[in-house]
Amino acid sequence: MYRGLAVSNAGAATATAQESQPLQGSMDVEFAELSDLGRVREGNEDCIGHAAPAGPQSVRSHGWLFVLADGVGGHDRGEVASHTAVESIVQGFHEAAAGEPHGALLQRLVQKANKNVIDAGLSVGSTAVGMATTVVACALRYDRAAIAHVGDSRCYLIRRGQSTLLTRDHTVANEHVKLGLISSSDLADSPTRHVLSRCLGNELIVAAEVNEHQVFVDDVLLLCSDGLHGSVTGSEMAAVAGHGGDLPASARRLVDIANQRDGGDNISVQLIRVRSVERVGMYRGRPYLLR
Repeated sequence: MYRGLAVSNAGAATATAQESQPLQGSMDVEFAELSDLGRVREGNEDCIGHAAPAGPQSVRSHGWLFVLADGVGGHDRGEVASHTAVESIVQGFHEAAAGEPHGALLQRLVQKANKNVIDAGLSVGSTAVGMATTVVACALRYDRAAIAHVGDSRCYLIRRGQSTLLTRDHTVANEHVKLGLISSSDLADSPTRHVLSRCLGNELIVAAEVNEHQVFVDDVLLLCSDGLHGSVTGSEMAAVAGHGGDLPASARRLVDIANQRDGGDNISVQLIRVRSVERVGMYRGRPYLLR
């Protein structure tokens, strides 16, 4: 059964698996998502959401969306910022024109989410002005995945037991590496490695980084907050989630590892396994089916 929209700030959520009845030959996925308080925080400033196709036709017209946001620590109402961002992107995806290219759509939706986070901060009073959040979103259709992110929430691709990081943390330290001010080997010890260079809610215009990738059957896309990737390596993620096993159990295992090693932050993860794809080519920016 196809499902529509879902957004959740969870105190200590249970991993849930979702499956669809696929349209023959089309893009189809199964997924699990889990958000956990961690061992220290009293509230969860992470938020996760998804938009599943409403029916067989929307598999091709819209596809699938997964989004995760992490309210910025030290700012007021981080949970409001993250929920506002996720809700805005999920709703905008659902309302998008049929066939809108995912790369351009995610860029537009992230910018709209940024405005909504700023507006939400203004609406709840001066104490919440400046509330902010990271975001990472993944949209899937045909045989493509479009990834958009702002901040240090990440997306990994797990394929044949190997993980590849598809996003680049927007931190001051990473910008220093890019500019050649410090070496990549100095990154782990940099005092600015956790200081964001961009996020939603701080500026009127935000530059989301967007890229697209071809995906194959049995690929797993993993979205997570820094509560997970700060404690669990990419190779460990691949070992847990890349073996074709039960996705809810894999999500729970990853969160358990992060809690055992640290648990000082909220921990959120989405696992999306590709079950089938529909091969397409592109002509003048429009997809056509490959037979």
